[in-house]
Amino acid sequence: MAAEDTGHARYTYRLRVSSTARAALEAEWARCRWVWNECCARSKKAHAEEEGCGPARLDKMLTGARSVNGWLREGSSVPQQQLIRDFGKSRAKALKDIKARLPMRQRSGMPKYKKKHQADPSLNYTQRGFRIKDGRLRLAGGIAVTVVWSRSLPTAPSSVRIYRDSLGHWYASFAVSAEVRPFPETGAVIGVDWGVKEIATTTSDAHDLPHAQHGKKAAAGLARYQRMMARRKPAKGTAGSRGYRQAKRQAAKLHKKIARQREDTGRKWAKSVVRDHDRLAVEDFRPRFLAKSTMAKKASDAAIGATKRALVHMARKHGRELHLVHPAHTTMDCAQCGARTKHALPLSTRTYICTACGAESPRDKNSAHVMLVRAGLNPAGADLVRPARPPGRRQSEPGIPSL
Repeated sequence: MAAEDTGHARYTYRLRVSSTARAALEAEWARCRWVWNECCARSKKAHAEEEGCGPARLDKMLTGARSVNGWLREGSSVPQQQLIRDFGKSRAKALKDIKARLPMRQRSGMPKYKKKHQADPSLNYTQRGFRIKDGRLRLAGGIAVTVVWSRSLPTAPSSVRIYRDSLGHWYASFAVSAEVRPFPETGAVIGVDWGVKEIATTTSDAHDLPHAQHGKKAAAGLARYQRMMARRKPAKGTAGSRGYRQAKRQAAKLHKKIARQREDTGRKWAKSVVRDHDRLAVEDFRPRFLAKSTMAKKASDAAIGATKRALVHMARKHGRELHLVHPAHTTMDCAQCGARTKHALPLSTRTYICTACGAESPRDKNSAHVMLVRAGLNPAGADLVRPARPPGRRQSEPGIPSL
C-alpha cells in the first residue's frame, strides 16, 4: 500500500562539532538567549501596563535592536526570529489557560528567563537558514557541522533544530513530512487506562504495561554520584574541581540512560499495541498534577506522558484509528451498565463493584473497558454504540477527539 503524507515527523542525528563551530554555536545561542530574555522583560512590562505584546511588536523590537546593536547583528536573524515565534506560542498558551480558568496545577507557566549556566543551547532554523551539502550541515552565519547519518532522510527537511544535551553532545533534529505506513488490519479494538502501579492497563491482558522501575533500579548509583558532588561542591563564585566535574558528568550520564530506557520501553509497547489493534480508545490523561502528590517519585519514574506520546505517534504513523477519551469519572462508571457511583472511589479500593448491576472487576480493567464504551468501540454493544444509561443519568459525555 502506498504511503500517505500525515503531518511532520522528526529525524534526530548526532553531530560532530569542531572547536570553531562550537564557539560559533555558543555565540549564536548567547544572542538568542538575550532575545528571549528581552521578550520576557517586555511581556512582563506589557502585562503590568495592560498592553498587548504580540509577535508583531516583538519583531519590531528585534529589528530595532539589530539596527543599533552590532553584537546582535553579527548573528543570523533566522534563529532569533524563530525564538520570538516560540516565545509567542508559549505565552499564548499560558494566557489561554488563564482565560479558561484552569487550576494552577494544570496551567502552562508563563515563559521564564533563560539563565546563562542553566539553559542548554537550542537553535531553530527554517529552510532559508540551512542547507545540506556534501553530507555536511551548513547553517546561516557560516557555521558548518558534520552529521552522523545513521539513517537517510525520507524527504527534504523543512526545518532543523540544533541543540545540546546535559552531557555536552550536540544533535540536529530535522522536521520532515511524515508518511503513513499502515499495518495489516486485525479487526481488534483496545481500551487503555493509565496508572502508577501499572503504567497502562488495557482490555487485553497480553498488552498491559507493568511499571519497569528504571529509576528505582538506578537510584543507588545515582545517589552515589550525588554524594560525591555534595562532598566536592565548590564555593559560590569558584570553579568546581576535577572530581566534582567528573561526578556531575556521571550523574548526567545515568539520568540520560534512565530517560532512554523509559523511552525505549514506551516505544516498544506502543508499537505492539498499534500492530495488534485497528482502533484504540486511550484515556486523555495529563499527569502533571501527580508531581505535587505523594506519588510524585513513582509517577515520574513511570513516564506516563512519554508513553502516551509514543502511543499517539505510533497510531498516526501506522494509520490506526485513535480516540482520546476525557478522563472525568472513568473510575466511577460501570462498563457493563453505565451506572455511576455516588462518590469517588479512594485509591485503596482496587476492585470495582457496581451497585446497579452487581458487576465486579479490577478497578483499572473496568476503567479500560469504560474507554471503549465512551469511544463507541465496545465489542459487546450493538453496532459499536454506547450502551444506554439508566434513567435519570446524564446522557452526554465530554467530547472525544479522533486523531
